[in-house]
Amino acid sequence: MHERERHRIILSVVQERPVATIQDLMELTEASEATIRRDIAALHVQGRLRRVRGGAEALHPQQISPLAAKPFRISEGENTAKKRAIAREAVALCSEGDAIIINGGTTTFQMVHYLANRRLQVFTNSFAIAEHLVKHSKSQVMLPGGSVYRDQSIILSPFDNDVTRNFYARRMFMGAQGVGPLGVMEQDALIIQAEQKLINQADELVLLVDSTKFQRRSSLILCSLDRVSTLITDDAIPDQARAMIENAGIKLVVAATTGTEREEKSSSAA
Repeated sequence: MHERERHRIILSVVQERPVATIQDLMELTEASEATIRRDIAALHVQGRLRRVRGGAEALHPQQISPLAAKPFRISEGENTAKKRAIAREAVALCSEGDAIIINGGTTTFQMVHYLANRRLQVFTNSFAIAEHLVKHSKSQVMLPGGSVYRDQSIILSPFDNDVTRNFYARRMFMGAQGVGPLGVMEQDALIIQAEQKLINQADELVLLVDSTKFQRRSSLILCSLDRVSTLITDDAIPDQARAMIENAGIKLVVAATTGTEREEKSSSAA
């Protein structure tokens, strides 16, 4: 990863956490400890962050408590071809006029590219999804009330009296931090609170997760596997994960990524 890109990621992370540790930054940038320490030192000298023991912090922290989730613009570039393939299969489940909920996330965001010519009723807590659909689709778009978390591009409210409970959907489409035998996992308690409210407003829960999510874990469980109706993933799903999903009685949809990867390369070349 180029130095400029690492610096962009580091500056983004220090804005959303009280302290960005060296270990966190190493994982996000896939750089060595020595490289991260040099980057922090350089940004400290430039007056763009404050170097602290074991990491770095922002010079002007956000007033709203940050979420534990990774920033949208960082996650958006990860496993893009897989996410596109998964999103295409998700949109294939939708019929004209359907009322659906799309939870904020970088995999669910990829659905917008295949919804352009659809006419649906869409409820979403994603600022990015709402903005794209308003500009590039024929769908009716609804948003909940709450605070906008810019880094994750989502709208969250800790209160029960938002408009969420007034919307009924046939399906809810949702990503996740991880999936394991105990259920669907997320990183942040506020995100879980908001997602649980949304889940209650839909008949079916459709989970969109790329194959790397079966290796990831979190200490917070959003819901058990028996609440998931359909899981869409890519064709690199491990055999153990496939067996876990099928044994849980979940409909498994495996998206082929080969064509999507060619599509991504063609778009880049253009």
